[in-house]
Amino acid sequence: MEKRSVTIARHRTSIALEPEFWAELERLAAVGGQSLASLIADVDRDRGDRANLASALRVHVLARAVADRVMPAG
Repeated sequence: MEKRSVTIARHRTSIALEPEFWAELERLAAVGGQSLASLIADVDRDRGDRANLASALRVHVLARAVADRVMPAG
């Protein structure tokens, strides 16, 4: 597990994820032309009260991987 601190909605929070998830989140942020903090803030905003942030980020990565497999880019 790798723990990182980020600022979202004007407050600091720590998130622990496996390095592979951090790497994919960084890749998705770069592809989307946004910062990692911005991507995390988007996921945080969209999750509502349904899941903790780390779980929501893992699900986001999985959903994007599935979507890319169903409809490959390019």
